[in-house]
Amino acid sequence: MNMTGIFHDFIYTDWILIENQFNPELLHPRETIFTIGNGYLGTRGSFEEGYPRALSATFIHGVYDDVPVVYTELANCPDWLPLVVIIDGERFRLDQGQILAYERQLDLRQGVLSRSVRWRSPKGKNIDINFERFASLADHHVLGQRCQLTPVDFHGLIEIEASINGYPENQGFNHWEGLDQGKIDKGFWLHSRTRNTQIDIGMAARMIISGTEAALQVNTAPGYPTVSATFFAEPEQTVTLEKIVTVFTSRDVEEPVTTAPAKLAQLPDYITLRNANEKAWAEVWQQSDVVIEGDITAAFAVRYNIFQLLIAAPRDDEKVSIPAKTLSGFGYHGHVFWDTEIFILPFFTFTQPAIARNLLSYRYHTLNGARRKALHYGYQGAMFAWESAVTGDEVTPRWSLPNDFYAEDVRIWCRDREIHISADITYGAWNYWQVTGDDEWMRDYGAEMILDTAIFWSSRVEFNSQAQRYEIRGVIGADEYHELVHNNSFTNRMVQWHLEKACLVDDWLRRQFPEKAAELAEKLQLTTKIRTHWQEIINKIWISYNPETKLIEQCEGFFQLEDINLADYEPRQKSMQVILGIEGANKRQVLKQPDVLMLLYLMRESAEFPYNQKTLQANWDYYAPRTDITYGSSLGPAIHAILAADLGKSQEAYNLFMQAAMVDLQDKRGNTQDGIHGASAGGIWQVIVFGFGGIQFQENVPVANPHLPAGWTRLQFKLHWHGKWHDFDLRPSTLSPQVPNIRGIIFDLDGVLTDTADYHYQAWQKLADEEGIPFNRQANEALRGVSRRASLMLIIGDRRYSEVQIQEMMERKNDYYVKLIHNITSKDLLPGVVPLLDELRQAGIKIALGSASKNARVVIERLGIADKFDAVADGYSVQEPKPAPDLFLYAAKQLGIPPSQCVVFEDAAAGIQAAKAAGMWAVGLGPVERVGAADIVLSSLAGVKWENLFRSAVC
Repeated sequence: MNMTGIFHDFIYTDWILIENQFNPELLHPRETIFTIGNGYLGTRGSFEEGYPRALSATFIHGVYDDVPVVYTELANCPDWLPLVVIIDGERFRLDQGQILAYERQLDLRQGVLSRSVRWRSPKGKNIDINFERFASLADHHVLGQRCQLTPVDFHGLIEIEASINGYPENQGFNHWEGLDQGKIDKGFWLHSRTRNTQIDIGMAARMIISGTEAALQVNTAPGYPTVSATFFAEPEQTVTLEKIVTVFTSRDVEEPVTTAPAKLAQLPDYITLRNANEKAWAEVWQQSDVVIEGDITAAFAVRYNIFQLLIAAPRDDEKVSIPAKTLSGFGYHGHVFWDTEIFILPFFTFTQPAIARNLLSYRYHTLNGARRKALHYGYQGAMFAWESAVTGDEVTPRWSLPNDFYAEDVRIWCRDREIHISADITYGAWNYWQVTGDDEWMRDYGAEMILDTAIFWSSRVEFNSQAQRYEIRGVIGADEYHELVHNNSFTNRMVQWHLEKACLVDDWLRRQFPEKAAELAEKLQLTTKIRTHWQEIINKIWISYNPETKLIEQCEGFFQLEDINLADYEPRQKSMQVILGIEGANKRQVLKQPDVLMLLYLMRESAEFPYNQKTLQANWDYYAPRTDITYGSSLGPAIHAILAADLGKSQEAYNLFMQAAMVDLQDKRGNTQDGIHGASAGGIWQVIVFGFGGIQFQENVPVANPHLPAGWTRLQFKLHWHGKWHDFDLRPSTLSPQVPNIRGIIFDLDGVLTDTADYHYQAWQKLADEEGIPFNRQANEALRGVSRRASLMLIIGDRRYSEVQIQEMMERKNDYYVKLIHNITSKDLLPGVVPLLDELRQAGIKIALGSASKNARVVIERLGIADKFDAVADGYSVQEPKPAPDLFLYAAKQLGIPPSQCVVFEDAAAGIQAAKAAGMWAVGLGPVERVGAADIVLSSLAGVKWENLFRSAVC
């Protein structure tokens, strides 16, 4: 199945994201969105020819360099993208000349980014330029780039320059010292070194031109080696440039400067490399894909977020991990947080366990840094860094420097106080072991991590002799709006849980591998006294839980803080901490992200204390309304979505899920330019599997207890559990549960009340004939429920038109359509329409029209039924077309009826999806293949009686 949908200025299919116009204001977030990678490196979606203020970057795992204030950061590596095209002396660039047509595509299935532009130079030369690039998943050290040039209407001289930029910057800071460079056959090599960490990088590139005769020249200008070619171009003659790049660092091989050109000399042509990449991606998707039917927006968004996780995941390196912003942006300087173990790791544990093993092994290799941190603070054992890089030493900046010259620096306390990460890492390690049964890893890696961090906890807790309990004071919990609290329940329970598992691991190790147990006991100085202390802490650590109310107090004194009603601050576009100030948020019961609810989520799968349904309900009712879920932390919506699904709040769960799924695609938080929200991407997969799929583990096998969102007709995924694959293909058990009180009906126009679809077809056919574009009734089926612009874009396909031409064609088509509908009369009403409208009015049910057509009012007037509608929502009412729910929500608002008490009659898949997204019931008119996602499917309205419609569906 290959569906097509539209949101904002994106068009997407099941696998391809399409940007059909260039907006310079969106330059930076779109660079993030169009990131490609292969688990070794990530390259932002910057333009090959460059653009003013672009944030071009390629990040390679593990290539960090020192920097003031933030200690260390992923170094922006030499840029392999530069490709300059000069047409009769004028350089191609999108900030000059005129863009006649533009389209950029990210193919998730193959990991390929492409861009097509028809450009008119300032001198009036028109040319088609097509770019393509990929980072090979088949060979992580190989990068491919292609450019195809086709003059449209001129004879002229074209020059191409393909380069590597050895002077990349991390937003003003250059980490690289150029060492050497040189020429090779049809290309060049470059050797650079990071200034402080002394990591060498070797890169080599070659260029091949086909479609014309052109001599290649190599220029090794310091730090910017270039291959160039000049040729005379003819109209409609396509010239193809293929650029292959290899890259190695001294983390990979001893001599990257010789390895890169040697590797390049052995590589086949571009197409062969691209095919190998495609095959490698097919194998990965075979294990990791999630199929959603009935919701094209969710289907694409889930795949997009999975893609971003896959391209950031180290496949061959256990000494690196996935940074919070993956390898897609400068945010957080490439540092690794708890995001990886809690939010991202489960996806890999269940679908790519070898990668999960690498991610956890990274923490093992940073244990010495964790031990140094514990020693620095006066504790024993290992205390993992809140932000980690290469060594495991703490790299959280001590201060945040403001942009305002006169503002005070802000102290970042997470490095000192947000200590729960040591338990979070153990949580990830324990669950990896439970899922995979990887005893070897637990013996050689995991046990030492779990036991040494448990030793840290035994030295970090404090005993309150007066209350006869253990406490943990002076911390930051999961909720970072409160920067100095005592006895945070999340932290205390996670420490208790950690110590419980440490005892189990130690006992297991003593039974199964006594020599290893003895070795670790000596190395860690793990004594019987310490083990006894662990048990005392387990028994006596304080967790503020009221068994009568089931409420868990987030931290000591939280319930005494000033309460808050977040609705009083709406509408807003800022976090509550920005609005209230740091101290203001500290003093109020407002949360940046789930804290108690996060604890309940982590204890949920194993049903360990304090998780149970009653406790979840009580704490959801208390904490969810006080959580800044919109502008607080991006980590929150996915977790809330899972818990809302547990509580039967299906529409709220879906809304939260989509908030998380679209956080980058729609730049919902205004910071996508900093990089992909990696934790949110991992959380989305968890919503799918544990929320909507309801996966639980019974009798040592995964079992689904699905509660799919309304409109979803299928959810398919697979899980790897104890060495075996388990396939899940979930569908709704019934089409329609008990129907609520219906008070409003919203009718689409075309295909529901009258068949103006044929007039639309005739108008489109006439336009297509005039433009010489093939078009027929079969192609017209794809236009059902789709806006005028989106319909036109589907019709013209790859053909290049300027924005002016597109606007003119839309107006021309509309003129044809308006002339045709002048002939409409009441005889054009479809069978059953008038009797049903009359029955609804007699029953006191309000009626609205919900049509994307801007001619809807004219049509219903000519049909003689305008007086039967209480409200009209048409193409002028809202900006976002179907499948967005805006049109139907607008109609419900005009009727004054809640969406849950409205039914939509639709004949298009996009309309059914819009109704479901609006939280409404849907009746589909037409074949099941098209409208099968509806609650009820009818062939037509002929003979339909309202009083019997839903009664028969429920029965």
